[in-house]
This record gives sequence, structure tokens and C-alpha cells, in this order.
Amino acid sequence: MDDKVMIIMTSGPDTPRRCATPFFFASLAVAMDYDVTMFFTIDGTLLLKKGLAETIFPKTGGKPVSSFMQEALDAGVKFTACTASTELHDLQPSDLIDGVKMVGGAFMWQLAEDCKTVLNF
Repeated sequence: MDDKVMIIMTSGPDTPRRCATPFFFASLAVAMDYDVTMFFTIDGTLLLKKGLAETIFPKTGGKPVSSFMQEALDAGVKFTACTASTELHDLQPSDLIDGVKMVGGAFMWQLAEDCKTVLNF
């Protein structure tokens, strides 16, 4: 995997229809041999709170966001959470799902510089 992709996730529980596609795209990119990191900030960080993504449905009667998230994690997508955003939402590392790395805002800039593609949701 030579090419890096970053997906910046700012959408959260208040915009459920925007919360499945980024994970689908991330899983697809891994299947195409890209090295994919998702950077969660603003309200996107809330999706990482244990138990919350199970309650968010992009489509009535469809799968919860947690299913799309788990598929992405299983595919090898890396999840990173902005520390300033977790502080904004009073979230501690222990409040987050397994597999999330806490990073500062500078990480996003460094990764973006190294990436072939940066998507924002």
C-alpha cells in the first residue's frame, strides 16, 4: 500500500444520512490497496462514543452506522480522533470505541501533506 488517503469526518448524529458513505468509501479504498486513515473532528467525533453509532440510522429500516464503521475497521481503516474535538464533547479516551488513536490537530496537517487524496464529510 503506497498511496495514502485521508477522510476527514465532521458529520455526526445530527446528519445521519451523511454518516454511512464515508465508511463505505474508506473500506472500498482499502480494497483498492490504499492506506486509509479517517480523522474524526467536530461532530464526527461523537460517532466514536461507545454505543452511539448503534442508534444512528442513515436510512429508515437500514443498517446502523456502527455496521459501516465496523466494516471499515475490519478492512483495516485507521480511526483517529482529534483531541480538541474530544475535549469539546467532554469525551475521554475510555468513552471511545476500541481501535481509535487520539491525535492532535497537527497530525491532520502532516497526514494531509502525505496523502494522495483527502475527502471531507
